[in-house]
Amino acid sequence: MQQRILAWPRAVKRLVVLAMDVVLSLLATWVAFSLRLDTLHWPEGLQWRVYVLAPLLAIPVFIRLGLYRAIFRYTGQAALLTTAKAVLLYGLLLLGLLLWLRWENVPRSLGVLQPLIFLLLVGGSRALARFWLAGLGRKAAGSGRFLIYGAGMAGAQTAAALGMSGEHVLLAFADDDASKIGRSINGVQVHAGSEVPALVDKLGITDVLLALPSVSRERRNRIIENLRHLPVHIRTLPGMADLANGRVTVQDFRELDIEDLLGRDPVPPDAELLARDLAHKTVLVTGAGGSIGSELCRQILRQQPSRLLLLDHSEYALYSIHQELEQLCRHEGIGAEMTPLLGSVNHETRLREICGLYRPHTIYHAAAYKHVPMVESNPAEGARNNVFGTLNMARVARDTGVARFVLVSTDKAVRPTNIMGASKRMAELVLQAMATEAAGATCFSMVRFGNVLGSSGSVVPLFRRQLEAGGPITVTHAEVTRYFMTIPEAAQLVLQAGAMAQGGEVFVLDMGEPVRILDLARRMVELSGLTVRDAANPQGDIEIAITGLRPGEKLYEELLIGDNPAPTGHPRIMKAHEDYLPWSELQLQLERLLHAAEAGDEAGIRAVLCTCVHGFQPGAAR
Repeated sequence: MQQRILAWPRAVKRLVVLAMDVVLSLLATWVAFSLRLDTLHWPEGLQWRVYVLAPLLAIPVFIRLGLYRAIFRYTGQAALLTTAKAVLLYGLLLLGLLLWLRWENVPRSLGVLQPLIFLLLVGGSRALARFWLAGLGRKAAGSGRFLIYGAGMAGAQTAAALGMSGEHVLLAFADDDASKIGRSINGVQVHAGSEVPALVDKLGITDVLLALPSVSRERRNRIIENLRHLPVHIRTLPGMADLANGRVTVQDFRELDIEDLLGRDPVPPDAELLARDLAHKTVLVTGAGGSIGSELCRQILRQQPSRLLLLDHSEYALYSIHQELEQLCRHEGIGAEMTPLLGSVNHETRLREICGLYRPHTIYHAAAYKHVPMVESNPAEGARNNVFGTLNMARVARDTGVARFVLVSTDKAVRPTNIMGASKRMAELVLQAMATEAAGATCFSMVRFGNVLGSSGSVVPLFRRQLEAGGPITVTHAEVTRYFMTIPEAAQLVLQAGAMAQGGEVFVLDMGEPVRILDLARRMVELSGLTVRDAANPQGDIEIAITGLRPGEKLYEELLIGDNPAPTGHPRIMKAHEDYLPWSELQLQLERLLHAAEAGDEAGIRAVLCTCVHGFQPGAAR
């Protein structure tokens, strides 16, 4: 029957609602007379005129205020408030007419009593229709059985969103605030956070929704860690900025990113450091369409540069980031000019053309080939792009008077076992040598960090896809560990480290504790409400398969070649003390490397890298 009613034409639905309001206005008038006269009422004389006047006044007011444009099954607070305003206006009109006309046997107080009763009837009819049409009173077969962790405003909005969908059953709230425990929200009781395991077992809860947009990262991590062993699917709301519109829908819930377990409370950025080389200046970002490059662009824009130059060799990546940044500028009122530039860092002529025309003050060099197995299979291209692309960009920066040049490097440059890491260390050596030999005013520096969560090729989106496909999740080695950091945090620290540079520094970002990838895979399975299938649990849901280390892959990543890094003014940025080759010596090795790359001589490429890069052991697993 619900489906048949929902299928009615819109005009028919409006006529039915209008007719219902006419009936309710007559009923409200009868009840008001009966209560006022203290007897069951039958109208006589001029009293009939009130029965005619009530709908004649109410319906035009309701039409004018748009009550018949609302969709009942989506009626919320705003619609109920509009209904109250409409009835108030109607009541004022009715009271005014009754005071003016002074009909015999019609009490003036009817002008107050009848609108109050009418408001209760109209509001109740809307609520009942929403309740019935949205299916709130029934438990849909196969629907999720939900608990919301967080009984604040976001939790209440979330409960309303679940109710609106009609597809889920909300069974409980949980919260750590003692003042909320034992209370209820729309009839659903609030329990202590410590009671969640018992509630899951007792109520058969299948899903936990985290409505905690403003709690600290540390507190959030503790809550997730306490929940992850339960047989429930855990999801979360976006952050406070995404809730600014004051509305939550079921679609706003997202899967937990692994940063919900690995992330830390961020250190507030130093506003002066961030703006120093960016505000009102022309800034160039190479590799602007990549994971790190694109986030650098977002954060640079918020510092109000006069112009942001986006350089990338991929037309699609450049188009995508340019469109996104234009939208960001419109939404946040940023007036910076943006220039998308197609080109490769391997083409020095194009780089000179760009820098000669736009004269950038600062360059962030994020363009690189970074996927270890891919570069291992294509060493000549890896050397050209990562080493000579950096050399080209650095020479052009020096020759055109660029004030600052910051290289985005990687922890894989430390005692590398693969071509990618060795090529990035070689790029660092180029800048270190140029910093001591440069005759110009360019300040060269490097920022080295580990894996960033959610970047292209990251294990997190790979594991997510494998989970959705039903497994197995593939891990290369049971003991492989990696450092992790969120993309926004990494980009922010790159900008601040670059602003600290005096020339030739290798900055290292504090990545926290390394994470074992096998543990990360297990956590992701558990956070999805599933179990790992292994020898101890052969009936589990998802298998974790050990596939063996890939060519050039290391078991453990390091951030420092030497020891005892020096602190800086930022608690998460350190300065490494590392040896390098003088330019006269490095130049000869670069010529050998270029010759080997142009000839496709893989053995020659590896030989040069072994000579120049401290600790490079091709193919060694450690």
